[in-house]
Amino acid sequence: MSVTAEKKQEIIKDNAVGKGDTGSPEVQVAILTERIRNLTEHFKDHHKDNHSRRGLLKMVNKRRSLLAYLKKVDLDRYNALIQKLGLRK
Repeated sequence: MSVTAEKKQEIIKDNAVGKGDTGSPEVQVAILTERIRNLTEHFKDHHKDNHSRRGLLKMVNKRRSLLAYLKKVDLDRYNALIQKLGLRK
């Protein structure tokens, strides 16, 4: 369910704005997206796991807040991130 350390480093490297960047909205959204995808796969087998479902909803809301912030601050970065992660259709 969790993101492995190697996968997380790869996500950070792919989405970092600058060298040593781990806290930018782009990196945070990318990591949350990977965790959300993992949990979504988990629920295909464990549909009654309501405790994890609550965590999933918290992650989705956090990602939505970060995306709203990024959209407000820099629309070009927001559009690039949405396109890269394939979030909005």
